[in-house]
Amino acid sequence: MRRDYLNPAIRQLRDQQVRFAPREKRIEQAAQAERLLSELDPARTYPYGYICFRITNYRPESYPDLKLTGQEASHDLRLFVEDVSDSAGVQAGEAGERVLTIKGLAEQFNVSTKTISRWRRQGLVSRRFVMDGRKRVGFLQSSVDSFVERHRDRVCRGSRFSQLTDEEREMIIERARRLARAGARPADVTRRLARKTGRSAETIRYTLRQFDNEHPETVVFSDHRGVLSPESKRKIHQQHLHGESVDALARRFGRTRSGIYRIVAEARAGRILELPLDFIPNASFSRVRSQKHEARVIGPPPASEAPQKKARLPSGLPPYLASLYEVPLLTRDQEAHLFRKMNYLKYRVGRLRAKLDPARPKRNLMDRIERMQDEAVSTKNQIIRSNLRLVVSIAKRHVGPTQNFFELVSDGNMSLMRAVEKFDYSRGNKFSTYASWAIMKNFARSIPDEHRRLDRFRTSHEELFASTEDDRADPVEQLTAQVQREAQVERILERLDEREQRIIVRRFGLRRGQEPLTLKQVGAELGVTKERIRQIEARALDKLRKAAEENSSEFPG
Repeated sequence: MRRDYLNPAIRQLRDQQVRFAPREKRIEQAAQAERLLSELDPARTYPYGYICFRITNYRPESYPDLKLTGQEASHDLRLFVEDVSDSAGVQAGEAGERVLTIKGLAEQFNVSTKTISRWRRQGLVSRRFVMDGRKRVGFLQSSVDSFVERHRDRVCRGSRFSQLTDEEREMIIERARRLARAGARPADVTRRLARKTGRSAETIRYTLRQFDNEHPETVVFSDHRGVLSPESKRKIHQQHLHGESVDALARRFGRTRSGIYRIVAEARAGRILELPLDFIPNASFSRVRSQKHEARVIGPPPASEAPQKKARLPSGLPPYLASLYEVPLLTRDQEAHLFRKMNYLKYRVGRLRAKLDPARPKRNLMDRIERMQDEAVSTKNQIIRSNLRLVVSIAKRHVGPTQNFFELVSDGNMSLMRAVEKFDYSRGNKFSTYASWAIMKNFARSIPDEHRRLDRFRTSHEELFASTEDDRADPVEQLTAQVQREAQVERILERLDEREQRIIVRRFGLRRGQEPLTLKQVGAELGVTKERIRQIEARALDKLRKAAEENSSEFPG
């Protein structure tokens, strides 16, 4: 069925109602447009103002002199009914009367689905309804009855022509079975039988499909050879990505070309729906209205005003790390532009992805989504490459005698990547400051863990491996001692009850990241006076001193 409007005025009316009219109003207007359709005479002309008034109950100021022939108006109003009902998202069960699908209508009148398409062009009004979670073309029973009443001879003639005798049906099925066994594809089977029998290809296809549905255990030649498993669909998609042609895949899996295209599109849509699209939102994104404005947002970053000085390479770096210093650093303006571009692209991809129907994915929409996603990834990589030398610099300051420098760099690179995802450029801070904090925080967490793991496997024979005496303080030994002290304090604290433990910990800041609190602050947390906190603290300290003496430990008085 032709999808383009013959007159721009009706298309503009469609756009206005879809965008601005309430849902209930759109449903009402679709019904009014259908009533008008039943009254139009193809031989007459109608003012646009009259057509608009019959649909919307108001007279337009635009197109005052425009007139449409009855044939033009009928064509455009059928599209109008389908488009407006599509935007309303009406469930089939909410229609208030029986809703027939194309297949159901074909079975009712014993005609092919191609005949139903021809009837739609001849005046059968269709709408779009939500059926089984997806939007599909449907026909109200009243619309079907109206069409049959006006075109009874045409409907009867179509039914008589499409009726096959039992002998014809058996002959078609037997010939199709022989051709399928010989290796013919479903499309070839349909084409040969249509030429042989003088029937339309759609009639042959419908006959074979109906037989397959009635005898699923013997499916051998229909366009729908059973349901493909997810594994088979995955293989089709992978082999298509690797360059195998659609014709070859159709022969191998016994499907039509359109079936292969559909499987590839569905797999592609599934991959798009799984894309990670976390981004830092910004109010300016929703204000990008025009393509010109968007082109500035996602265009190249501003050029640096001052020439970049060549970076001085640290000594001892291998060639692949030294190459990082050839990538120029970003200026503040360039940095802000790239972060805005990356997050805006993800924002746009998310908005476009919301329009993607996984059951009926549109290739142009998927192309656009993937182009924007690739550009967002490319922008992120540009930011990362420009800051990799920062990781090297911080790793050199944190490497110790027992650490592997390259493992620190690798660990720091992961922290840098996470920082790029979480950085909010709109706050005005430099990314290097934020990234340095994130990398050092990760080092502070991972290096002590590494020391603790090393300490578990430490032996009493390590002095045999020492070739020279080193008077420097061993950071591993210091950290090990600190860990032992913390464990000893924890064992002593177990002598106290829960409230005494909490008071001592908060008063002396015994947990990492906590500062000591005053008696008044601790009292405010527990809901008691500071005098009561002092009494409990004194009692708890007495207990701790006794515990320390029993364990021959030193505890500050």
